[in-house]
Amino acid sequence: MSAAIIGRIQPKCNVMSAKHPRHLLRIALVSDTHNLLRPELLAFVEGADAIVHAGDVCDQRVLDTLAAIAPLTAVRGNNDRGAWAEALPVQTTVALGGVRLAVVHELPDLRGDPAADGIAVVVSGHSHKPMLETREGVLYVNPGSAGPRRFRLPISAAMLTIGSRGELKIEHVNLVE
Repeated sequence: MSAAIIGRIQPKCNVMSAKHPRHLLRIALVSDTHNLLRPELLAFVEGADAIVHAGDVCDQRVLDTLAAIAPLTAVRGNNDRGAWAEALPVQTTVALGGVRLAVVHELPDLRGDPAADGIAVVVSGHSHKPMLETREGVLYVNPGSAGPRRFRLPISAAMLTIGSRGELKIEHVNLVE
C-alpha cells in the first residue's frame, strides 16, 4: 500500500460525507476490470462516496453492480464494445466535493489542457500499471488493473480522499497478492 498527500485545494463546498464524517469524500478509482468483479474489489469500493471507472469494463453488469454501491462515473476503454459501451464517453469530467476530475482510459485520448481547464485530477487506465504523478499542478493517477492479472503487475485500485481542508490524498491498494 502506498499513499501520498498531493496538495491542498480550496473546496467549493463544505458538505461533509454522510458515510465518512471526518473527511469530505472518499472516491474509489478503478480501471481495467475486464468483466471480473473480484470480491476484494467489491469490499474496497464498499463505503466509498463515489466510484470512478477508467474503462475496460467489458460488460454492463460490472457497471450495474458498481452503481448499486455508490454513484458511478465511467468511460469507455479500448476493449468495451457493444451498444452499452457506445453509450459511455471516451472522456468525461466530473466534479466531486468541489474537485474536478477528468476521466479517460488512454492518456493520448485526453483532450484539452487539464491545468487550464481547472482539472485537479486526471484518472486513466489502460496500462494496468499503478501510477501517481503531478504535471503542471495536476495529479495524474492510474489505479492499475482490478481485473485479470497481466504479466507480473499488481491487482490494484486507488482511493482518492478529499479532506475537509481541501487536501487530496491518493492511496493505491493491492487487492490481491
